Amino acid sequence: MRALEGLQPEKVFYYFEEISNIPRGSYHEKAISDYLVKFAKDKGFTYYQDELYNVVMMVPASDGREGEEPVIMQGHMDMVCEVRPGVSKDMEKESLDLMVEGDYVYAKDTTLGGDDGIAVAYMLAIADDTSISHPPLEYIITVSEEVGMEGANGIDLSMLKGHAMLNVDSEDEGVFTTSCAGGVSVHVTIPLDREDLSDDVSLVELSVSDLVGGHSGCEIDKGRANANKILGRALYELSEKVDFCIVGLWGGKKDNAIPIQANAIIGLSDDNAINTLEDILEKLNQELKKEYLKVDENITLFSKRIANIKSDAMSKAFTESSRDKIITYLMCVPNGIQNMSMSVPGLVETSLNLGILETKENHLFAQHSVRSSVSTRKEYVVKQLQSLAIALGGKVECKGDYPAWEYREDSKVRDRAVLLWKQMYGKEPVVEGIHAGLECGLLAAKIKNLDCISIGPDMNDIHTYNERLSISSTKRVYDFIVEFLKG
Repeated sequence: MRALEGLQPEKVFYYFEEISNIPRGSYHEKAISDYLVKFAKDKGFTYYQDELYNVVMMVPASDGREGEEPVIMQGHMDMVCEVRPGVSKDMEKESLDLMVEGDYVYAKDTTLGGDDGIAVAYMLAIADDTSISHPPLEYIITVSEEVGMEGANGIDLSMLKGHAMLNVDSEDEGVFTTSCAGGVSVHVTIPLDREDLSDDVSLVELSVSDLVGGHSGCEIDKGRANANKILGRALYELSEKVDFCIVGLWGGKKDNAIPIQANAIIGLSDDNAINTLEDILEKLNQELKKEYLKVDENITLFSKRIANIKSDAMSKAFTESSRDKIITYLMCVPNGIQNMSMSVPGLVETSLNLGILETKENHLFAQHSVRSSVSTRKEYVVKQLQSLAIALGGKVECKGDYPAWEYREDSKVRDRAVLLWKQMYGKEPVVEGIHAGLECGLLAAKIKNLDCISIGPDMNDIHTYNERLSISSTKRVYDFIVEFLKG
């Protein structure tokens, strides 16, 4: 029996389960891309698959509607792969374990990939249902959205004829997104030096865990803690009291996910130093539970001794000056909200998230997701990171830069969608801009006079292992899209 059997809309959840059986983390999309190509071939649809594995699919119009202008539907095939700490699961090779609880679908111990698997499921379900009346449909299904929108940036859309688009990459039912922030992934590299680790040093693993995390665009305004920054704070507090060395540290897996865990292996000279560390962590635990009351109050810092394994990885530590570079970077680097919008009350304008942190053999690597609806503010944050990196002898590289999607005053798609939603559900939808990045800005640069909105069903805690997709909301949004396509 299929995990989602019996859920409605039947075809939507059938295809959602189909694609959930295919590992599809960012940069590992070939299998899901080939599945989409096979679907198109089996249906006899025209399709395009590029070298990045983006897929464009042409779904013929229903009888009698061949002469109408096409409607574009768009979403991405990749997902953020996060696993609950302590759970052994290889998301590059293993399928999701789908579960149903009440009104929600989730994946056991991992992210669900509703962002943006539900868009793909909607598109396949519509294409597979001949009872739905629709104009010609042009599907754009991109790769690597979650790591800088590289698929949308590199895709060729010259074959498209439509100008009206539904992007299905939002997570709140009844909210029509009409603009979004631009963004860029900033990679910081700071050179470090190592020296032999003294034989009389005791190795201790320092851990920050049990944070809430979340999407660095959607949840950046929730005041949640960043595990990498908390780790830096703990290391700084320790440096004020005792001498220690850093053997290595790491935290976070995606630059657009607020990191929920960070770790460091440090070397301490004696039991007194270890006791001091325990006192510092106890004090920090109390302080952080107060500082993050009701938003991230389960933050936990703890330490444990580990064996002094004489391996290449454990035989050297960073020099004192290199240790200080690491601590300085983590203490001084900006993070979180930088500016609120002056024109849209309550909307975050500019932010950044230190999503990935790790030490290599001879350098520190940090990866930040920078977002802003004002391009000059985005550039300013990048320059801040660059200035700090240069001061510490390092460098900055920017990747996946994408433009903001600007609000369109005259939008037939928006006006029609608002009217239809009110007719179907008896209430006005919310029309807003968001701080999270969407591919609409990049696609608008490729499709002349693109008129689009972004919609989606209710999803909670995306990019975390607590991600949930509402079943009833999935149906209401699907019914809305079907009615919208009827014209």
